[in-house]
Amino acid sequence: MIARSRQVALALTAVLAAGAACQARDHEPPGPGRPAPSVAEPRGFTLVASGDVLPHDTIIDRARFDAGGTGYDFRPMLAGIRSVVDRADVALCHMETVYGADGDYTGYPTFKSPPEVAPALAATGYDGCSTASNHTLDDGAAGIRRTLDALDRAGVRHAGSARAEEEARTATVLQAGPAKVAHLAYTYDTNGLPLPDGQPWAVNLIDEGRILADARAAREAGADVVVVSMHWGTEWQDAPDDRQLTLAHTLTAARTGGRPDIDLILGTHAHVPQAYEKVNGTWVIYGMGDQIAGEMTNHQGAKDPRGNQSTLGRFTFAPPARPGGRWEVTKAEFVPQLFDVDAGRVVNLNRALAQGAGVQAVRDRIRDVVLSRGAAEDGLVMGE
Repeated sequence: MIARSRQVALALTAVLAAGAACQARDHEPPGPGRPAPSVAEPRGFTLVASGDVLPHDTIIDRARFDAGGTGYDFRPMLAGIRSVVDRADVALCHMETVYGADGDYTGYPTFKSPPEVAPALAATGYDGCSTASNHTLDDGAAGIRRTLDALDRAGVRHAGSARAEEEARTATVLQAGPAKVAHLAYTYDTNGLPLPDGQPWAVNLIDEGRILADARAAREAGADVVVVSMHWGTEWQDAPDDRQLTLAHTLTAARTGGRPDIDLILGTHAHVPQAYEKVNGTWVIYGMGDQIAGEMTNHQGAKDPRGNQSTLGRFTFAPPARPGGRWEVTKAEFVPQLFDVDAGRVVNLNRALAQGAGVQAVRDRIRDVVLSRGAAEDGLVMGE
């Protein structure tokens, strides 16, 4: 972990590309008072995504401390990554837990987080969050309602759980520059907790046919890009498991009219960073890791620092070369992160390393895992 004395202020150096103006041709040359007309080239957009927000008891206590003992303030925890998140055209998080009420907040094993998490996500620059996880039913239908209500109040969109059947059937669509991005989300399980009576739509469970049907429906409704968040995989396993690999291959292979049904897959749940891979021409993040979590203990009962390591994915999309074509990823990046449990802060490891923090071993380990399935050969680079 990074000592308090080495906390650093993080800043983003990546600059979003803007569309260049091109001069239109006319039958007559431009003359005085008649400048040559110009047409702006269609511009692309950047999408940023990050891993599990999983507030344990110690995280809740830290937020209360940061608020001065009155209420809860999660904004300082995320301040170190705000410059990356806020500069994207669209930014997505994974809200793994539900929110409690009237001070009834708990950590592991049944999570109920303070609703103040939501405005902190908004202040950091997140536009939407996936809310389908194995903890979505930790407080039943009431927990889902409180969580989505709080996200709504904060102006943060959500996908993966619902308060009503109509909401469950309606795709979440976010504007990303000139593009409409549909965000879908699913989870492998709910820790065995049953769906609320009469509400089989309360949380989206992973089902290959359902995911593809939803993706096609979103596309037919006008989505330019379809992003799918998957809460999947084997906890504490660096490598994607067979189920992840099979689903990634099947989902990315699906096409309608020669165009992929899904444009990006974002994975969460494993608690540790996992590989990025281009599968059938589509980027898949098998696991981003925990962005916010308390000190983690693995299945062997040992403290495992990997549980506080994660990545943030950043993808630059360009408009299609022809009408009705695919928005293509022209740049794929990952930013290694660490949640400093002692300081209670998310740390951009490349920025911290540049400023002298002793985090190279951690940064390099994350890099090696991310690139373990050949993503560098397909153009994935480490960003700041």
